[in-house]
Amino acid sequence: MVGYHRVAVELRKASSVVVCSHIKPDGDAIGSVLGLTLALRETGIPAVPTLADADEPPGSYAFLPGFGLFVPAADLEPPHVFVALDTPGSDRLGAAADLAGAAGALIVIDHHPDNTHFGTVNLADSSAAATGLMVWRLLRALEHEPSPEVALCCWVALVTDTGRFAYDNTSPDALRDAATMLEAGADAAEAHRMLYENRTPAAMALETRVLSRLTVANGGRVAYAWIDDADYLETGAHPWETEHLVDAVRALEGIDVALLLRVHPDEVRVNLRAKTGFDVSAVARRWDGGGHIAAAGFNHPGDLDEVLAELLPHLPGGEEA
Repeated sequence: MVGYHRVAVELRKASSVVVCSHIKPDGDAIGSVLGLTLALRETGIPAVPTLADADEPPGSYAFLPGFGLFVPAADLEPPHVFVALDTPGSDRLGAAADLAGAAGALIVIDHHPDNTHFGTVNLADSSAAATGLMVWRLLRALEHEPSPEVALCCWVALVTDTGRFAYDNTSPDALRDAATMLEAGADAAEAHRMLYENRTPAAMALETRVLSRLTVANGGRVAYAWIDDADYLETGAHPWETEHLVDAVRALEGIDVALLLRVHPDEVRVNLRAKTGFDVSAVARRWDGGGHIAAAGFNHPGDLDEVLAELLPHLPGGEEA
């Protein structure tokens, strides 16, 4: 807990705090940012959440307490303390990077194994199942009794980054902490309904397109599908509604790695998910991406065929894997 206490000391003496996560935030990013922001406010520490993107926060998490508190980074003054959550490197702070650089102190709390320790205070733990779990543990060092609202935010962070407690990062410690979130008032059933049983017709139409393009490669060990900008226009789906689409590809039996490729005019965004222990983060780092052993991503210039031709040889069943 030494690292947690150091972070707590810095936060307690802060006159202003801005909390942020990485570009294109997922459930762990949004949940941990809102969980920490609400906890700090409940403790009497002025805190504001912001985004690394200039876009609106992903609407799939609009049910979370504090969702309406987000302020664009461009509208904020440099704070006494900037907290970067779930962010392995400063390049992932996007529109908030200048704000972080001008802050009096930069605290980094993250569970990515490739974290670059870019803060003035760094709390990195790659064994933690989610950054939201680290936020939950930080509350003990802050001597803060979490509210049901904070517990719900941290629960959503944890449940999304563990694949509903089905991924390899689901440890006994993670489940023990999850139990304390429920004891603090997190409503697991409501969170599940809002996360996984509340999809729009447009999102369902987009998933139908993805599954219609399901392709198996590398001798049956890799499956991939893709979407492009026209798919959003034609279905009416929002980009943030694609977060869990790669899991639909991952569900295919017999594969080791699943890919979802988001094709844009000048580049392709590649999301990788492993099922059987293959390290997809090592593959992502070849193209300046990153992530976890079982979940990673990167951007690559070029079109779909060019990216697949370069990528597939480095995956299971490929020539160089």
